[in-house]
Amino acid sequence: MCRVRVASQGVYGGPDAVRPVAHLGGMMATELDELTDDLTALDSSGRWAVVVTFEGSVTCARFARWQQLPLDRAAAGLRWQGPPAHTWSSSLDRNGYVSAVREVRERIAAGTVYQVNVCRVMEAPLPELGEWGLLPLAAKLAERHDAPFGGLIQLPGLQVVTASPELYIRRDGHAVWSSPIKGTGRTEDDLTEKDQAENVMIVDLVRNDLSRVSRTGSIAVEGLLSVEKHPGLVHLVSTVTGQLVDTAGWPELFDATFPPGSVSGAPKSSALQAIADLEPVDRGPYCGAVGWVDADTGEGELAVGIRTFWAEEGTLRFGTGAGITWGSDPEREWAETELKAERLVGLASC
Repeated sequence: MCRVRVASQGVYGGPDAVRPVAHLGGMMATELDELTDDLTALDSSGRWAVVVTFEGSVTCARFARWQQLPLDRAAAGLRWQGPPAHTWSSSLDRNGYVSAVREVRERIAAGTVYQVNVCRVMEAPLPELGEWGLLPLAAKLAERHDAPFGGLIQLPGLQVVTASPELYIRRDGHAVWSSPIKGTGRTEDDLTEKDQAENVMIVDLVRNDLSRVSRTGSIAVEGLLSVEKHPGLVHLVSTVTGQLVDTAGWPELFDATFPPGSVSGAPKSSALQAIADLEPVDRGPYCGAVGWVDADTGEGELAVGIRTFWAEEGTLRFGTGAGITWGSDPEREWAETELKAERLVGLASC
């Protein structure tokens, strides 16, 4: 575990540096004060921006200053210059993705797993960023692709912009909520019985995860199979609630529930093994957790890092995927990954 106090933002100066900032929950964070990979910090003091990669790498950043500020004002005068649309490539092409879906169906037939979320990572060379980094992209997405958990976290070595529609964990004291998404279509008429069955399966997984750190009898399901409309598509969403036991802090909550069930599968251990076998690259912040925690008030809101871009080493990346069950049609699942990517990748491209 490593905790580093930051004397000033100036230590990250230089022509290639980006300014450490975050924009989460409608609030702009500046004056980076501390960086740590220790989740116990979220139970200490201060307000933190948090990114946990799908593989479990933790970054918690405490900012000294948080203020209500819309993204369009925060990025006033800045223009996003993204990669050309034709430069995007994918870690799995169509044939590779279809083959992965077929392999998951074989594992389901063998009884080793019931559902696996299979993902691919798209990437494109990124034009040189100015000191504000991905802030103009975050502002563009907020204007053109409004999302309930949209945000930006920009730190030394870590730049993430999310337009996530999915709640991983909301916490207020002992009360916790999680709202897994399973089931996607262009319209409500596209949703199938397979989508409903998949959603219920993952709800059971989330109920089990939360029960490990919740008071006996406190787990409940609200709004089962609700239809949510988002730009260009619809989702099936359910919400699981619970009351944490007194000994459960943020580390215990993560231990019980991470990675999120909706982007792993069931049983989770078998699904994670299938993901490791079939996906050729790490997911990084995609399918991880992105959000904020206020250690002073005991509140926090972390999204599942879907519909998420991240930048590293001159490359912009974006993840997309689909949940695979025995009832999956491989070509249809590929089409779902295309649907989830087309609008956002289009907005990020020049």
